[in-house]
Amino acid sequence: PGPSPGFKKPPALLRLKRKRPGRRSDPAATAEAAAAPAPRGPSAAARRRNPFSSLDNAPQRAAAAPQPPAAAPAGGDPSAAPFWQFLEPACEEKPPRRAEPAESSNILALSKDLHSPLAVPKVPSSPRQEFPADWSIKTRILFMSSQPFTWAEHLKAQEEAQGFTQHCRATETTLPQSVQEPRLCTELRCAFQQSLVYWLHPSLPWLPLFPRIGADRKMAGKACPWAQDEALQQVLMSDWSVSFTSLYNLLRARLCPYFYVCSAQFSVLFRAAGLAGSDVPTAAIAPTTRGLREAMRSEGIEFSLPLLEESRSRKQKNSEESLETESTEGHGAGSSVEDAGEPAPSDDDDDGSFSWLEEMGVQDKVKKPDAISIQLRKEKHEVQVDHRPESLVLVRGSNTFTLLNFLISCRSLVAVAGPQAGLPPTLLSPVAFRGGTMQTLKARSISGRARVQGGFEDVFSLEVLGPILPHALHALTLVLGPAQRGAFRALLSPHEPSAAFNTRAAPPQEAVHQDLPACGLHPKTLDQLRQCPTLGKSSIRLLEMKDYAYTWKA
Repeated sequence: PGPSPGFKKPPALLRLKRKRPGRRSDPAATAEAAAAPAPRGPSAAARRRNPFSSLDNAPQRAAAAPQPPAAAPAGGDPSAAPFWQFLEPACEEKPPRRAEPAESSNILALSKDLHSPLAVPKVPSSPRQEFPADWSIKTRILFMSSQPFTWAEHLKAQEEAQGFTQHCRATETTLPQSVQEPRLCTELRCAFQQSLVYWLHPSLPWLPLFPRIGADRKMAGKACPWAQDEALQQVLMSDWSVSFTSLYNLLRARLCPYFYVCSAQFSVLFRAAGLAGSDVPTAAIAPTTRGLREAMRSEGIEFSLPLLEESRSRKQKNSEESLETESTEGHGAGSSVEDAGEPAPSDDDDDGSFSWLEEMGVQDKVKKPDAISIQLRKEKHEVQVDHRPESLVLVRGSNTFTLLNFLISCRSLVAVAGPQAGLPPTLLSPVAFRGGTMQTLKARSISGRARVQGGFEDVFSLEVLGPILPHALHALTLVLGPAQRGAFRALLSPHEPSAAFNTRAAPPQEAVHQDLPACGLHPKTLDQLRQCPTLGKSSIRLLEMKDYAYTWKA
């Protein structure tokens, strides 16, 4: 038999059908067609497109009406950051609608991404000499200032080595309030290099080891020789357990202030006694699931759900206030008051007692729920918070050691399938530990021009990438304050699952008596991390220094 006739497999018609939805989705064409009156007479029939025609002989559609110019690509509140929304290269004076060079496009992309609707900050705080501790891990920070950041470029080999030495020896660097020539100040450049150092385990340069939550797409296609080799997985986990135990021993000895354990399912923040307003060591886990919490309970680990308990107490208080208000107004709406005051069924009604069925004489005709159903009904409110910030678990005191052993033997800590199968969790620490590898954050400076009222002004930016730990953010501000003459702005992009770590870790009345003089942090950074967290489950999105005073938005 010869080839199939053309009417059975018309490729041109298939291509036409594939392109047809794109045409119909044009908003300008749709609006124009709706506004224009329907043509009548034979001319309209002549202009009607033949549905069986090919792309070659199909009538061409008239050009659409010109579109208005695109809006500003800032993506955020224009009043929050008016001077960096339109950045142009410093060496050219071009109209704002012309094509931008690659370097300026990078700045625009950064500003647009960091000013997305999800990251719109709230009302700024009042100016203070210090900003609150932010225990979330930042993935990127964009510092912007009217003063150049050229002093942070091309460090000499001696300055880089001196910065590493100062970090390893925990040397405290004291800088003047203002540095007149930052590019010629060796102490400033060494302190900048010192603030970029962190420690990591395991060290696999070809894999992105942070963030681990939702990183399957980035790790797909990477070489993972341990995925099908159980012996290699056991070696990796044994080495990881040694490093994990080393970090915990340093933390109990108050030689390590804190460290993170980042797995594909959840992250854990261990803090030494004396930090975050707690007099005992603490460990925060987020996000969690009911299965993980049940496994921790079965191991005898005592923990609390501070955000969930706070939400329950707030709802109960609001319910009591509403009941008091309604009772004072009268007794006419008694039934509605009862409905409003009880948003969820009480757990006392599901205690497994069915004596009321026997009183009615129908105990044999009604199917009774089993014990598992009753238990699930009691815990339905707890299950609803799984994978949410409200599922944060807080472990205090000696229970952190039990948690250490639990995590080492926890099967859900390591993925069994997917790109992260067999890969141990990532350990992040501000100080050295056994098996840890020294890493540095990536920093680069960019110059541009910002469009303001009446013309343009020079704007300089410094982009920092990587897992930016809480101490690194504060250390960078201590360096940038003198270098930028007390004026800069910072756009922060946090790792969202870690924002819940800003929950209060101790009762308000708890007194802190622990001291951490040899933990490797700057004294001012240590003083900041000792304060009780005040950000709740949010994190700082915008940090601004003006006249050496901080304001921030969360």
